[in-house]
Amino acid sequence: MAKKQEMEISIDKNGKVQIHVQGMNGKKCMDLTKDLEDALGVVTAREKTSEYYKEDKKEDNFVYSENNK
Repeated sequence: MAKKQEMEISIDKNGKVQIHVQGMNGKKCMDLTKDLEDALGVVTAREKTSEYYKEDKKEDNFVYSENNK
């Protein structure tokens, strides 16, 4: 079963935006937030969680075919 992925965005009364991503390992979270960060402007700080440093598990897809000749 796939792990739940979430992005939480909070904006304080001064307009400071924080984005918190959960459920993604590695640099995928950076890819997910890139367009939003670009639209908001300059990133002033970035904190990486332990999930960032975990290797992303590769899912292998297998296709099996049986030849009935």
